[in-house]
Amino acid sequence: MAVIGLDLGGTKLAGAIFSENGDFLKKDLMHLEGRAGTDVGVIIKKMLSNFFIIAAEEKIKIEAIGVCIPGISYTKTGHVWAPNIPGWENYPLHDEIASVTPSKEIKIKIDSDRTCYILGEAWQGAAQGCDDAIFLAVGTGIGAGILTNGNIIRGSNDIAGAIGWLALDRPYEAKYVPCGCFEYHASGEGIAKVAREFLADTPEYNGKLREKPAEKVTAYDVFDGYDKGDALCKAVLMHCVEFWGMTVANLVSLFNPEKIIFGGGVFGPAKQFLGDIMTEARKWAQPISINQVELKASELGGDAGLLGAGYLALKF
Repeated sequence: MAVIGLDLGGTKLAGAIFSENGDFLKKDLMHLEGRAGTDVGVIIKKMLSNFFIIAAEEKIKIEAIGVCIPGISYTKTGHVWAPNIPGWENYPLHDEIASVTPSKEIKIKIDSDRTCYILGEAWQGAAQGCDDAIFLAVGTGIGAGILTNGNIIRGSNDIAGAIGWLALDRPYEAKYVPCGCFEYHASGEGIAKVAREFLADTPEYNGKLREKPAEKVTAYDVFDGYDKGDALCKAVLMHCVEFWGMTVANLVSLFNPEKIIFGGGVFGPAKQFLGDIMTEARKWAQPISINQVELKASELGGDAGLLGAGYLALKF
């Protein structure tokens, strides 16, 4: 038995044929190069068609296809919403895939990237052996893949885990409208936004972040400044640690997970703060649960979504 996993991002499509043991039999990568709408669907169908040709030549029987998408997968319709891909507000991805699948017996499973991240970690990464674990994805945005009693929590309309909208501060401010409170303060984009606010509030500061216009400051600049001992960069990241810690506390109090896995582009460089995040979380969390959870950095890195798509095809 073998399956195909596809991991669609905002700029590229990764794919693989997996054995039932999780070994990569074949792997491929295609760049979207600015494509939108049905043109992205064409790329997906091309990769799938290539895999089916290879499978036929090598007598590999494909049982299922799993797809990781950067947004919401609507299980009732087979349509998806992917905000980083223009024209994918309600895209009929299931039907597009079915149009190039050689047999109706081949299952097609599509899910969000946050779901696939936690499935990948549970299969081959830091959450192996866990029935209750959470993947906290912190990149340009923020999301959480939640595994409870061995099952994924998706919610009534497949939007569970959109924790960028966690309410972690007050009063409510208009700046939270596009992305939510948590994401504003502690995502990759959020780190840059908070740095700009700190710069505006600290006119006497003349350190690392003054080397370029404030509007061009990035999260990378903040981490680089922190590594060089810059006080304002440290203040920005400690601000983020507070929000990451409060979120861990809330997730622990709600779900009592065995592990919370941190991944995405920010973790990465922010994995050095896992101890500080736990210290902050202990202030807020249910006191028994917080002593039962372990915080870990992702062990799969950029392959988490692809492996999760493979596991989705195998087991769900």
